[in-house]
This record gives sequence, C-alpha cells and structure tokens, in this order.
Amino acid sequence: MTRLRAPTPFNAGLRAIVLCVLALSLPGCATTGPDHDPYESMNRSVYAFNKALDDVAIRPAATLYEAITPRFVSQAVTNFFGNLRDIQSVFYDLLQGKVPMAFGGVARVAVNSTIGLAGMIDVGSEMGLEKRNEDFGQTMGVWGMDSGPYLVLPFLGPSSVRDAFGKGVDIVSDPLWLFGLGDWEYAAIGMRVVDDRAGLLRADQILGTAAIDEYTYVRDAYLQRRLSQVHDGDPPPGADAELSPEE
Repeated sequence: MTRLRAPTPFNAGLRAIVLCVLALSLPGCATTGPDHDPYESMNRSVYAFNKALDDVAIRPAATLYEAITPRFVSQAVTNFFGNLRDIQSVFYDLLQGKVPMAFGGVARVAVNSTIGLAGMIDVGSEMGLEKRNEDFGQTMGVWGMDSGPYLVLPFLGPSSVRDAFGKGVDIVSDPLWLFGLGDWEYAAIGMRVVDDRAGLLRADQILGTAAIDEYTYVRDAYLQRRLSQVHDGDPPPGADAELSPEE
C-alpha cells in the first residue's frame, strides 16, 4: 500500500502564493465593502471553513491538551517553540536593518538554548532580553510594501496579499523543517498548532461576547495589529485611515 507523504514545506509555501494569485483573479468575489476587503464574500466562506475545522478538531484537541497537561509542562512546550521562533525573528530583524535588536535576539536564543534547556525555560526574559515576534510579512511592510487586500487563507487564517507571501517564506524558513527530523517534524508541528490554540482558548470568550459580527471583528483586529507590528507599536499619524470602512 502506497503511503501518502505530507506536503513539503516548499509546496506549502507555494500554496500560500497560489492562494494570493487566485484571490486577485476573482473579481466576482468582490463586494461593496471596505477598500481593504474587496474579496469579502470569498473571505467569509474561507473563514466559515476554518471555523468549522477549529470547532470539530483543533479547539477540542487544545481543550483536552490544556485539561490534562500540567501547567509547567505546557509552559515548557510554549517556551520551546517560542525559542525556535526567536531564531526566525533574529533573521528578520537583520533584514529590516534592526541590528541592535538582532544582536539582542541572538543573546536571547543563546541563553535560552543553553541555560534554559533548549528553550524550555525562558531565562532570557528574566535577564531583560526582549522577545521579538518578527515575520517576513512585517519585514516587507518595513521595506515599504503595502499590505494589499485582506485575505483569509484556508488553515492559516487572517492575512493579506503581502502577508500571504510572507507566510510562504515563514514556512520554508521554519527551524522545525530545517532541522531535518523526518516524520518527527510533522508531529512537532501538530504539537505546536495545539499548543498555540490552547493559548487562545480564553480569547474565545472575549470574541464571543464582544463581536456582533465575528468575521468583521477578527478582520479589523488583525489589520490594526499588523499595522502596529510593522511600525513597532508606533504607526505614523493617519496610517490607520485606510483601515476605516467606507462611509
């Protein structure tokens, strides 16, 4: 019996790019909504698919994981994967020209990977070494590239044309893939998905009580957060004007 192989990271990156191209080639999906969400009809359909997948598989797994896993163990898992993300953040800080921050990131990774037992203990934060959360979408934003239309990607969630390309680069450069662990890579990625989702369980209650239209709430929150991330929390005056819906 032939065993089906999971998609390679290269193919996963290509999928993100193809999704962008498809979205831009579907003017029939456009609505009269805000300028930043011309593909709202399509995006809502993908959002509904992602939510259904989360409801039947990912959230239950995350809820069970949180219920049966001792807090110190789940925190160690979160710290371990966070340490791997710090490696990518160092690379992206360098690409953005933020050399001092990159050096701080190198020190953080070095300390957490050694004294912190492969990152399971966040010694770096106790030493005052800032945790950075950089990605390639932010990097392109720092370079001056516009975010483009808002997109909701299957499995990957809220994004934009720029960030969808960025996610492809993030996937290919993920340290979990670069370590070459074979089938263990897929197990580790699955573990990371569940751990990340467990960290968002409390946010479900906020979303459920605060959002009249959940899709709009998530979209606007995502776009505002990305704007803040690109400008390191200090967007220039008027930068958020394009995120306001049309009157």
